[in-house]
Amino acid sequence: MIATILLLAYLLGSIPTSVSLGKALKGTDLRKHGSGNAGTTNAFRVLGKPIGIVVLIADMGKGLLAVSLSHLQIEITTGTESLMILRIGLGLLAVIGHIFPVFAGFKGGKGVATMAGVGLALHPLVALAAIGVYLLIFLFTRVSALGSLSAVISYPGWMIFVFQTDYWSLQIFSIFVPILVIITHRSNISRLLKGNENRILKKKEMS
Repeated sequence: MIATILLLAYLLGSIPTSVSLGKALKGTDLRKHGSGNAGTTNAFRVLGKPIGIVVLIADMGKGLLAVSLSHLQIEITTGTESLMILRIGLGLLAVIGHIFPVFAGFKGGKGVATMAGVGLALHPLVALAAIGVYLLIFLFTRVSALGSLSAVISYPGWMIFVFQTDYWSLQIFSIFVPILVIITHRSNISRLLKGNENRILKKKEMS
């Protein structure tokens, strides 16, 4: 059963929400427009706000559901470190599925929305605190990548020092999250350093 739910978590993460909606509703492959990324930010930018919202909810939902698959197994006792490790593993497989989706030629998004869903399932208060950081930075800058990077960099601090989880696996996970997001956002970081990272809304659209 554990092997089965691990596979299901990856397949769940591989559901190409933005690509499927882009083709079905707009007749376009999202990966050929905007940043070329099949994630939430590019969906908002290319497909529009209504579809972007649906993509955001669906991608976060993939992470939540993947972690929830742990309820299908009966071998590991509830509340143990072993179960938390399994839940983290399920969440990470969903994120990997989102980044490298088997149903979309292994070319997906950067995993931030799915990772947010995983975080909500693992420790809701920590995830909400990090999401709050994202919203604060995004509202001031309109740069989603900067908000994402700020949120994940703050994530270990919320997990380890503010909410002080007793699970060592969650502490390690919280340190791993920024590393993964920084790796997947290398191009965004390069553009941020050069001052030409794309905004969700241009300044003239905000006035």
